[in-house]
Amino acid sequence: MIEVLKGVRVLEQGTFITGPACGMLLGDLGADVIKVEQPGTGDPFRAFKGGLYSPHFQTYNRNKRSITLNPKLAEDRERLYGLVKTADVYIQNFRPGVAEQLGVGEEQLRALNPRLIYCSISGFGATGPSANRPSYDTVAQAASGYLKLLVNPANPRVVGPAIADAVTGFYAAYGVLGALFERSRTGKGRKVEVSMLEAMTHWNLDAFTHYYSAGEVMGPFSRPRVSQSYVMECKDGKWLALHMSSPEKFWQGLANAIERPAIFQDPRFATREARIDNQEAMIEVLAARFATRSRTEWCNRLLAEDVPHAPMYGTDEALQDPQAQHLQLLVSARHATMGEFRTVRPPVSFDGERSLSVVPPPTLGEHNGEIDSMLAAGSAA
Repeated sequence: MIEVLKGVRVLEQGTFITGPACGMLLGDLGADVIKVEQPGTGDPFRAFKGGLYSPHFQTYNRNKRSITLNPKLAEDRERLYGLVKTADVYIQNFRPGVAEQLGVGEEQLRALNPRLIYCSISGFGATGPSANRPSYDTVAQAASGYLKLLVNPANPRVVGPAIADAVTGFYAAYGVLGALFERSRTGKGRKVEVSMLEAMTHWNLDAFTHYYSAGEVMGPFSRPRVSQSYVMECKDGKWLALHMSSPEKFWQGLANAIERPAIFQDPRFATREARIDNQEAMIEVLAARFATRSRTEWCNRLLAEDVPHAPMYGTDEALQDPQAQHLQLLVSARHATMGEFRTVRPPVSFDGERSLSVVPPPTLGEHNGEIDSMLAAGSAA
């Protein structure tokens, strides 16, 4: 990893995704992230068919160390407080009020470490009529107006990955980085707060801007229609995506690729506005053409005409693409007991250097001895 946060210690008392995602992002940048977990069970995301190393857990917990302690026990709470005194950042995603009950509220920890950046992640915020409601990914997507942009009315069902969880973790890390920069100038810590509702509402900014500036309530097909985005099934049953946007050169290239140079003589497709209004008709025309050749053939033809496109890969294909391999997106490491760990590297390069090394997610309590020895050495010093 590129250690631009080397020397920054993060305590993450997070579970599931939002808190762990924040910790992972800081760990990807070189911070020393110590994950504080319950003895015996750890982060609930660990559990999978009786195990404690599920793919769910692995996704958001690389580049971390794990220590087990129960803050309800006086001895373990003192261990935690010892770590707080050495930390730069503390992350939790408890429901409002729980941290204080566990003795890890912002005021309680700041008394131990005035320079601490305290990050609190919640579902609906710390105060207000919905503050104590439980929240998960789909709840936050729905409350923010985002889910309505994803659900097809003709086949209404929740689709896609845990967007709200991951996005909230990104915003939390963004806030932490800002607070760390400010502290480098002032020496003072900050309380950083973000809720899933706030994060997803901001993520949905385009839809709100359209509503407040033009009175338009966007639906699931609004952006794809305006951006002229399509997915097409090819002869071999594989799919590809097109994002035509507005430049006429791309449309002319598409007309050449599909061997329909006169397509713009049809008044339904003659202008950008006409194509937006008649997207369903355009889909029918394109679908008939793309059904005549394999995906590889179509990609070659589209590439030759400089048409914005990509194969619509599954996860079993995406990292085998030559460009993905060139960018070295897939990285791996070996855990001493859990074997090979493969993941996608952080996307940001520094001075042309990619972050190609990774530390596999820890087993539960893997670093108990190491961290306790560190604390003991610090006390002795």
